[in-house]
Amino acid sequence: MSKTQALIVSAPGAAFEKAEMPLRELAADSVAINIKYSGICHSDIHQVRDEWFEGIFPMVPGHEIVGEVTAVGDSVTKFKVGDRVGVGTFVDSCGTCDPCKRGMENYCRTGNVQTYNGRHYDGEESYGGYAKDVVVKEHFVLKVPENLDYAAAAPLLCAGVTVWSPLKHWNVGPGMKVAIMGLGGLGHMAVKFAVAMGAETYVLGHSPNKAQDAKEMGATEYLITAESFESHKDTFDVILNTVSADIELDSLVGMLKVGGTLIYVGVSGNKQSFHPFSLITGLKSIAGANTGSIKGTQEMLDFCGEHNIVSTIEMVDASDPKAIDDAYARVVGSDIRYRFVIDASTI
Repeated sequence: MSKTQALIVSAPGAAFEKAEMPLRELAADSVAINIKYSGICHSDIHQVRDEWFEGIFPMVPGHEIVGEVTAVGDSVTKFKVGDRVGVGTFVDSCGTCDPCKRGMENYCRTGNVQTYNGRHYDGEESYGGYAKDVVVKEHFVLKVPENLDYAAAAPLLCAGVTVWSPLKHWNVGPGMKVAIMGLGGLGHMAVKFAVAMGAETYVLGHSPNKAQDAKEMGATEYLITAESFESHKDTFDVILNTVSADIELDSLVGMLKVGGTLIYVGVSGNKQSFHPFSLITGLKSIAGANTGSIKGTQEMLDFCGEHNIVSTIEMVDASDPKAIDDAYARVVGSDIRYRFVIDASTI
């Protein structure tokens, strides 16, 4: 079996180290990719620390991958050697359940194969993007527009599509007022998208320290959430919650117009409660969304190419694996504007 150099954690909460890890063999329908950059997602931190469910170790995190095609299988038609490509949060799905047949592989009912910390349908463990190379089925590889900054495009593969999908599904566009709750790794992408879609875009935050950033991204106004429940009651068509914290649901729903929708993409892990009257007195909805389909992710990347949208990033040199541990600590401490990206050449 072929191998590649990677950054691994050997056990829950262990420090990162470098090691050679198995690389899937190039099948007729797959694409070999030399990874150039890999984004650090907060979900990586949850999984290497076993905070969500029991993980598979050793683990190679990373599901925000951009790189260059180095080889293609005999039946591959969409890609050639040298193409700029990306890989997101999953690398296979059953293809037979109703969501898969409808092009919604991200909601595969059999269970799609996660890019890392999962198992392929043949039983092999899946390893992610904190590595030099990866081999992925053609259907789950995406084209990255040539005009986008290579490194800053990496977070689009998770952070980008996670907020793009609900904004697109709820038809955000001109004539709408949209509020993005939280200006972090997800929220800053949501602001950029909502503005580019033509919506009047607001940011809800707990402190004013990112107000200038929001304005520079095109937001109409930055609001302190707790101070705006009454002043902006019945204001928004859509509120997109990107924060991983408990929120005051009834008050937040009160900021929606009649027929408005509060959408969750950030979750605290705790059960949230609300009074049904908050919804039924205004034809309001609470909804949620999970990343995006392959088709939707490609549409998002193409939109980014047209509007020159990328993530705001800080690069990580992984020559010393401790740099990843340090980056994780800063993410947990909200000390990053707005996403870390690993330079895979340093792995």
